[in-house]
Amino acid sequence: MKLIAHQDDTLDSVLYRQYGRTAELVEIALKLNPQLAHQPILNLGQEIEMPDTLPTQQAIKATIQLWN
Repeated sequence: MKLIAHQDDTLDSVLYRQYGRTAELVEIALKLNPQLAHQPILNLGQEIEMPDTLPTQQAIKATIQLWN
């Protein structure tokens, strides 16, 4: 899957706009697009290659116990 950068986008802003999170995704994007590691601001229309399937984020919820 290819993501397209808007004006003044950063890698994490593109990932958050598409997936609603950046955890684990920045690392995946940099493995597939190593040239982005040295480019803080993406060019308008720049394509970012991402895999079709992504790892699921494991939700960690704190449990509160009122009584023991």
